[in-house]
Amino acid sequence: MGGILLQGFLQDGLLKPEQIVATVAHEERAREISEQLGVSVTTNNLEAALAANVILLGVKPHQVAGLVQEIKPALTVGKLVISFAASVKTRAIEDEAGGGVAVIRAMPNTPSMVGAGITALCRGRFVSDAQMEIAQKIFATVGRTVVVDEKHMDAVTGLSGSGPAFLYIIIEALAEAGVNVGLPRDVATLLAAQTTFGSAKMVLETGAHPALLKDEVTTPGGCTVDGILELEAGGLRITLLKAVKRATERARELAGG
Repeated sequence: MGGILLQGFLQDGLLKPEQIVATVAHEERAREISEQLGVSVTTNNLEAALAANVILLGVKPHQVAGLVQEIKPALTVGKLVISFAASVKTRAIEDEAGGGVAVIRAMPNTPSMVGAGITALCRGRFVSDAQMEIAQKIFATVGRTVVVDEKHMDAVTGLSGSGPAFLYIIIEALAEAGVNVGLPRDVATLLAAQTTFGSAKMVLETGAHPALLKDEVTTPGGCTVDGILELEAGGLRITLLKAVKRATERARELAGG
């Protein structure tokens, strides 16, 4: 996700290459990324944090505490820390950092890779409105943003964090169904994926409730209503509901809540 965001910053023009310092674990990887993207890359986390006003933490959840300890001398008042480590609460980072450091927690998702992501943001205790605006601008480079209370972040993880995997299964199933009724596989996959994309775009751009848009497709006595009856009989709606609920519960377990 760190690499996705970095490319988003550069492509959007939000930041110039000389304004960015990235860190990785190995020198060879640092040289590779630096040559590829034209930004400064180092293996020294503290050095990078000292030079930055906004610090993004993109490590795995179990690595966050150690990383914050490592860069703690750089975490002075006025610095903004943005973490997109799943299930790590702002309070945990604040307590580790000390000194009233501003911490924002972010939950982006993998469609950010193609600029179509959604990122939920929640603020810690010491975050100003101006710092929230900075975070929104950062993540707007890879899609849309929404601001939520931290109590909702596990639900965000279950819905938009895990959701792409659920939708890929639906796209795969639609494509397989197309093959089953005689379509070439590449055509079936294109039809399934573009139909999913277009339907989502209709919801976003019209602002209409999905049920209303569904009714516009479902003519009386037509093909669609028969298909919908099969979906309801197969329990698709309740299965998706249960999937999001279970993913949310797992996120809550990982967060220790």
